[in-house]
Amino acid sequence: MPVQRPSKPVKPSAQSGERPRLRPANSGRRIRREKRTIAAMLSIYCRDHHANHGDPQQLCGDCSQLLRYAHQRLDNCVFGELKQPCNQCRVHCYSKQLRPRVVEVMRYAGPRMTLRYPLLSLLHLFDKLGSR
Repeated sequence: MPVQRPSKPVKPSAQSGERPRLRPANSGRRIRREKRTIAAMLSIYCRDHHANHGDPQQLCGDCSQLLRYAHQRLDNCVFGELKQPCNQCRVHCYSKQLRPRVVEVMRYAGPRMTLRYPLLSLLHLFDKLGSR
């Protein structure tokens, strides 16, 4: 299996004065599925812990902010399509302030995902077993 290496930033020309561009955002199948998984987990957590004012698919402000942050972290994951599940990863990409919140959401919603999102749960389990 080929190994995906992080791409290097593009060096600007000396006369342009531009800052180097970062590598493009991750947009493969695995990253898209991870984004759906974290969105499903946040949906379960927010529905059970916060007042959603009638719409179960609508996230509260804090949870939608956390979802945007998690998607940003997945876009910038250095492992890309070869990433492990977050709880097995050696690199802590979440900030120290938000890491406990993400862990709390995952611990609460993880077991409940098997009932609400069985396919995502099964794929997540395969990812965990495949990365060992």
